[in-house]
Amino acid sequence: MPAESITTHRVALIPGDGIGPEVIAEGRRVLEEVARRDGRFRFSFTAFPWGSEYYLEHGRMMPKGALQELGGFDAIYLGAVGDPRIPDHITLRGLLLPIRQGFDQYVNLRPIRLLRGAPTPLRDRSPSDINMLFIRENSEGEYAGQGGFLFEGTPQEVALQTAVFSRRGVERVIRYAFEQARRLGWSLTSVSKGNALNYSAVFWDRVFHEVARDYPDVETHSYLVDAAALYMVRNPERYRVVVASNLFGDILTDLGAALAGGLGLAAGANLNPEQRFPSMFEPIHGSAPDIAGKGIANPMATIWTGALLLQHLGYPGWHNAVLSAIEHALASGAALPPDLGGTAGTRQVTDAVLAALPERPGLVAYIAGAGSSAGA
Repeated sequence: MPAESITTHRVALIPGDGIGPEVIAEGRRVLEEVARRDGRFRFSFTAFPWGSEYYLEHGRMMPKGALQELGGFDAIYLGAVGDPRIPDHITLRGLLLPIRQGFDQYVNLRPIRLLRGAPTPLRDRSPSDINMLFIRENSEGEYAGQGGFLFEGTPQEVALQTAVFSRRGVERVIRYAFEQARRLGWSLTSVSKGNALNYSAVFWDRVFHEVARDYPDVETHSYLVDAAALYMVRNPERYRVVVASNLFGDILTDLGAALAGGLGLAAGANLNPEQRFPSMFEPIHGSAPDIAGKGIANPMATIWTGALLLQHLGYPGWHNAVLSAIEHALASGAALPPDLGGTAGTRQVTDAVLAALPERPGLVAYIAGAGSSAGA
């Protein structure tokens, strides 16, 4: 194929902290191999050394002007953020949240799917029972960062944390969730806490029911967050597409990860659906400093996250092919990492995924709802 007809996708790499550099290196291997096999596109990667080590040297997680620099890329591929030497709120609010909010990545997409061969603590449950697509509001809500301290350091000290729920913010993420549910032919469940949060959650519920009138073909459910957590364990088959606020979506998807094999299989994407800004793709497992540098981190979540990146860039066939290869590697048991009961190292796991990757994406059937994203 002539070089001029090959599309080049510019991807910013932020390997970050802990196991981040190890798993991002493996995710990059898979993306480069996919591009090589396809032949229609290629990747141009640029790595940025931002994160906790950068903070310890410079007093900030990333430099001034970082967003302007990242804004010229087609996507961002992030490894992990967090270091035991630095308080978590500093690492989170110094890098991850400024990117999410600065680039209006208001959809946090988290597929919760039990792949064949993955362990689940739920007895007698199969992949057909655990197959959800969480859509978490990602730019405001409980993580808006508004509040302060009164009488700090005194016995009368008061901490104020103000959640921000705007009509624009709530309606657009709920409408996005309805569009995904309609496209997939799935039900949509809204999660809130309207009985106790008498302003924000009541508002969320009201907007959900208002938007639902525009989608009479979509089956809907509304649960309080505590009941939703109970049902995820007792009756996970209740859920298909789920929409929730920033905090509730964060907590429930960690529970979902536990049901679907653990954080080593937890993929995620921060999307600006209109593509006015680059979207950011990150696994949700964290930096795992206790195993960093040992070569035993599970790269599957990062590889799955790379599949979400492929779908976002317009290659849904390759998304499905990569996910199928992960599932094949799990089901065969040939190269399982320690967190899944095996002994394979990080690179060995990726080798097993690559070995199961087809030469052409058309060999893999569409996997409904497995990490669908805008732009696909």
